[in-house]
Amino acid sequence: MPETKARFDPTLTPIERPRCPKCQNRMMLARIMNGPPGYDLRRFECAKCTYVETKMICKDPMKAGSAGWINSDLNPAS
Repeated sequence: MPETKARFDPTLTPIERPRCPKCQNRMMLARIMNGPPGYDLRRFECAKCTYVETKMICKDPMKAGSAGWINSDLNPAS
């Protein structure tokens, strides 16, 4: 009987790891810093080509501007 191997799916990680724009390798989270109120600054580093990128991430996605539809007239289908 063939052995079943569990495959790690990077899209299911609690921290999204972006791809490096130079080499397309997954970048590692190196540091989390305080940003503007409600946001974190996250520093990602590529272990392959040493590219560094800082992204501003909302601490609570439900309070982000993209979640404004919750207070709109849109309702789930019954």
